[in-house]
Amino acid sequence: MKPCAFEYFAPGSVPEALALIQQHQGKILAGGQSLIPLMNFRLGRPEVLVDINRIPGLDYIRQHDGTLQIGALARERDVELSPLVRQHCPLLAEAVSHVGHSTIRNRGTFCGSIAHADPSAEIPCAMCALEGTIKAVSPTGETVFTAEEFFLTYLTTALEADQMVIEASVPLLPPGTGWSFVEMSRRSGDFAIVAVATLLFMEKGVCTAARIALAGVASTPVRARDAEAVLAGQTPTPDLIAQAAAVVVDATDPESDYHASADYRRDMSRVLSQRSLTEALARAQGGN
Repeated sequence: MKPCAFEYFAPGSVPEALALIQQHQGKILAGGQSLIPLMNFRLGRPEVLVDINRIPGLDYIRQHDGTLQIGALARERDVELSPLVRQHCPLLAEAVSHVGHSTIRNRGTFCGSIAHADPSAEIPCAMCALEGTIKAVSPTGETVFTAEEFFLTYLTTALEADQMVIEASVPLLPPGTGWSFVEMSRRSGDFAIVAVATLLFMEKGVCTAARIALAGVASTPVRARDAEAVLAGQTPTPDLIAQAAAVVVDATDPESDYHASADYRRDMSRVLSQRSLTEALARAQGGN
């Protein structure tokens, strides 16, 4: 199918883009890997597109003040392959590698996936596990959201109509942090039926803190905080990891669809959490 008719603007600066968004209630076009298919199927019918690809200086991936900062036009493939990301936040690189196929990641933007807010998407899930932040700008100033407060429900965020995402940031992971990202999908490149991102912060064999985030099991990515509490302050063992994974299910609220039933998603949240935590612990202990 073809999209409905729309008006097209290609501003050369952020202030110009914000003015167009405010004036026309326009939809931002960055990578277009989610927006354009929605328009082609006429599930999305924006009357105005504001293409920000000609704005210089928004494609950065940089380290600053203990964080990795990713600009609004940084492509997913660049994040996946970035030496900075692989060194300081390998969980993020692994999560991005599961997004679609390389041709999609070559064009799709990291921040665009966040703004699209699909609850089965890998990048929002990783952002929640990493306790990342999202910076938005409007004609009146900047707003910084935590990942958890940014995602409201299916394809819906806390962004106001006159705001655009300008940057995503994640803290650098301390050396020795255990990490893992695993997912199950019908085919390679599909959205996750269930995905799990985990972090284990270890000190002398004791887990000082754990983070477990899931995608595909609710209307937003979710943190399994009760399961995290099972691990915090403990020496992780296979039995303790299995216990925490069983508690993960309590954080989920899946719906049945043509991909999988709600019960199946709950069960897979337990299975994949146990697998992910086991892998994170192995990495923390120096395994591969």
